[in-house]
Amino acid sequence: MDRRNRSLALVTGASSGIGAALAREFARHGHDLVLTARRAAPMEALATELRALGAAVTVIPADLSRPGAAASLAHELSSRGLDIDILANNAGFGGLGRLDRMEFGRISDMLQVNIVALTELTRLLLPGMVARGRGRIMLVSSVAGFQPGPRMAVYFASKAYVTSLGEALAYELRRTGVTVTVLCPGATDTEFFAVAGATNSSIAARVRRMMRPEDVARVGYEGLAAGRYLVIAGMMNRILGLAGRFAPHRLSLPFTDMLMMAPRD
Repeated sequence: MDRRNRSLALVTGASSGIGAALAREFARHGHDLVLTARRAAPMEALATELRALGAAVTVIPADLSRPGAAASLAHELSSRGLDIDILANNAGFGGLGRLDRMEFGRISDMLQVNIVALTELTRLLLPGMVARGRGRIMLVSSVAGFQPGPRMAVYFASKAYVTSLGEALAYELRRTGVTVTVLCPGATDTEFFAVAGATNSSIAARVRRMMRPEDVARVGYEGLAAGRYLVIAGMMNRILGLAGRFAPHRLSLPFTDMLMMAPRD
């Protein structure tokens, strides 16, 4: 197969959920893939699936919660001669709890993955895209980033950072041939709530109403391909996003607090 015209997409957090769904979406649209996440086994299984679709797939395990991991990943890509055309910065996680009661290590890991590694990896891969005069970057944020979030204050704040960064970069890079798309899902049927320790929250109890990761990935890919700077996945999430942006915080704070608490709290 002639791969000279096939672009190469790097997906972080590709072992499950939205990341794995994005990888499938890229493969279906004729892209080759680099997959990275902490867990190698699920990525190897996904790589086998994607190769059956005709994609060339490279798996590079990396723990982005470790300082310097983004730089090490970028060095590994360079050493293998892998020029990234599309960066899908998807890796991220949340944590439920009042700030003074959360483990400091978990807070630090969350900031490292959601903010530091995302920013560093974007910074490290962006010059090559600009030099080539083409490239696409997706930053996976959340509708959580549109308002403060009691009980998940650090996570909500980290996603506000991602959204702000992405919108600013989209403007900065508007004449370079590189586009930036911020993808904002709402509650999605993934491992997120289990990892966050929020399986008993009111919003997690409504799992049947959550979007499927495949649907989020499809909407995200369409927005990326179109060069849109902000994509909110799902009509209800668009409404929530507008409310989060423009509703007074005296109204949004208790509402968000209610969603994060257990039904019997």
